[in-house]
Amino acid sequence: MKSAQHEPEARTSRLPGTRRAGIIATVSAVVCATSMFTIPAASAAVPTFPDNLLVFPNRDFVTVEGYQSHKGETATVEVTRAGVGVIGSAKGVVSGGDVAFEVNHPGGYCWGAGTGLNVTPDIQPGDTVSLKFGATAAGDTRVLDTYVTADSILSGSTVTVKGHVGTGVNRAQMEQRIIEPALTATTIARRDIRAVPGLLTAAPKGGYSSSLEFDVDGPNTFTATYVFDDPANAEIAANAGLGERAMAWELEDAAANRQGVTIAEFGEPGGPGMGGCPNGPLQSGPPGPTSVSAAKVSGGLKLTWTPAVAIPGTPAITGYRATAVAQTVTANEQVEIGKRITGQAASGTTITGLAAGENYDVYVVAESSTGDTFPGVHAIPQTDTTAPTVTATPSGGTFSTAQNVTLTASEAGSSIFFTTNGTEPVLPGGVTSDAATLYTGPVNIAQTGTLKFAAIDPSGNVSQAGTLNFSITNDPVPAAPAFSGAPVVGQGTASLTWTAPDAGAPGLTITGYTIQAYTADGTAFGAPKTAPGTATSLVYDGLAGDTAYQFTIRASNINGTSPESAKTASATAQGAVVAIAGPDQSVARRTTATTVALDGTGSTTTGAKYEWEQVLSGATDPNQVTITGGTTLKPTFSLPVFKSPMTNSPLTFRLTVTVGTTVRTDEVTVTPVADTVTIGIAQWRAGDLRISGTSSVVGGVITIHSGSPTGPVLGQVAVTAAAAPATGGDYNLRLRNAAAGASNPGRVWIESTVGGTAGPATVVNR
Repeated sequence: MKSAQHEPEARTSRLPGTRRAGIIATVSAVVCATSMFTIPAASAAVPTFPDNLLVFPNRDFVTVEGYQSHKGETATVEVTRAGVGVIGSAKGVVSGGDVAFEVNHPGGYCWGAGTGLNVTPDIQPGDTVSLKFGATAAGDTRVLDTYVTADSILSGSTVTVKGHVGTGVNRAQMEQRIIEPALTATTIARRDIRAVPGLLTAAPKGGYSSSLEFDVDGPNTFTATYVFDDPANAEIAANAGLGERAMAWELEDAAANRQGVTIAEFGEPGGPGMGGCPNGPLQSGPPGPTSVSAAKVSGGLKLTWTPAVAIPGTPAITGYRATAVAQTVTANEQVEIGKRITGQAASGTTITGLAAGENYDVYVVAESSTGDTFPGVHAIPQTDTTAPTVTATPSGGTFSTAQNVTLTASEAGSSIFFTTNGTEPVLPGGVTSDAATLYTGPVNIAQTGTLKFAAIDPSGNVSQAGTLNFSITNDPVPAAPAFSGAPVVGQGTASLTWTAPDAGAPGLTITGYTIQAYTADGTAFGAPKTAPGTATSLVYDGLAGDTAYQFTIRASNINGTSPESAKTASATAQGAVVAIAGPDQSVARRTTATTVALDGTGSTTTGAKYEWEQVLSGATDPNQVTITGGTTLKPTFSLPVFKSPMTNSPLTFRLTVTVGTTVRTDEVTVTPVADTVTIGIAQWRAGDLRISGTSSVVGGVITIHSGSPTGPVLGQVAVTAAAAPATGGDYNLRLRNAAAGASNPGRVWIESTVGGTAGPATVVNR
């Protein structure tokens, strides 16, 4: 096996977000050939370019790319396994650069950073790697089931790499690579060689030809073949120190960006990727129990603890080992006495047979198939003379329905006893009465009566007895209602809607609702409004204009009124002067200029003056338009056909309404929706340049730029309808014996008059 070393240039060895045009053309040619295979749809949560998640399962390493809009924010990466849960997690701060941050790679974060899940997960095919900011999901990718199964095979000028590809992998979205920096000094002139699906094809830069074929050695296999012009280069590739890779991606967008990428590296070891990171799931013992205490009791030491919880993805905890170690040292020896306890849920034991007058230290470890907790959890035995206390929730009172009462002792390991007939649960001397019941969970109080309780701690100290009286009236009131949306404000009003709650019990009905408004400081605003029991909405009127309010609601039945609901979001009632710029719009660009109408209906009309203006980024904003009727409620503007340096960013318009000295404003956005364009072929040979691709809209005009998105124009071509059964359109620019076709332009970008853009694409030599 080749040496399992880390790449010295991790950035350049990662898969770039955008594919080169030469590779695009090769893959597109084999899509039909792979249609016989089952290709599931990619997850809807795969990040959108330029954001991306790259997973290196062999090294348990994840790269988070992009997310520049979250620069400085903390994100959480989680690895989840079906049927197990989260098996690894880490938090990192987004850098704002091309690479947001990395996990388990030098310069990045360790697994467990900021989350406390201190284990390096063994990432496997089928696991899901996800990213979130707080509780908001920001993307995930499934680890794809493909990998190289053996070292490359050298035969003369041919190198062969074999591997596995699972049924859930889209074979048209795969690539096999061999990484070897020494190849840069050869005629290959790059640090890697690549094989994409299809028959033997010459590499764009020359030096070798390659193919990637499937099921040659049986189902779910792939074979990558490299035929070199120079046998010496074949030997360099076959002995590559960085090894062979199988690469696959969940999604490829219209601009050929690979999203949700798995890069399986043959021969790379798993586990911690750098010093100081936690071990893998099978490399260390389980976490120990918590809250370990040891109390001196008659006949020994009584130990209690909170059971340990195995880290997800690691072996189950099978039990505990508790040991009392004598502090006296005789001939370099100390006496140990202990017990083994079976079962993860065990929470204590008593160690007996200890020597009178000896002092002991206590150690408790959890056990699993990987070993014991290290170091053990230490506790020093204490002589306890303090009686415990017991709290109860709820603590007595009158209730309309049965109550479940929770009892909690202040000392871990205490036993709580209770009675419901009014008798004492613990008699003098710490003896429990015959009527007492050991507390193991909430006590159900279904009828009027008295609950008494007391606790005995591990040292035999008895708490004071607690007494609670409960009156159960069995006249249930409704549950608290919940608003079903944010308030919709009007002039001095707010429209509220809610869902009917449970009426309290079968046969009961809601007889009415009470709705209360609150000002920003939490003060109730006036008397509450009421609504009949059949209502689910109310227009709350009489509010002060330009003032923020929140609202609560209660429901009533024949027994009484429900608890108060949670407050709504804050909503500001409209005042005497109102500006409403209308709803945001998305408008499709056309092959000709498109008239777009704005609508200020709902704004104040009496004595009002209107002024619409476009909110621009600056004096040279390329998206500036001319507003017609800018002093009316319904002006228009013309959305032009697209031309660089225009963008498809939202256009913002501000409506200002003036009545006397009162001024109100509101804004609306209009987002241009562009066509989707691609570059399918970008080829050149002397005096012959060919650029072709697709567009989702027929009739647009494609402009081809060289060098940059605003570079020199090589030519223009119209989009015509695609031949059936295909939909949309395509274009084909062919320049022969012309100045633009006289030399290879290197890279090209395209723009459509309908707004779509694509690029860069590398123009390959034919």
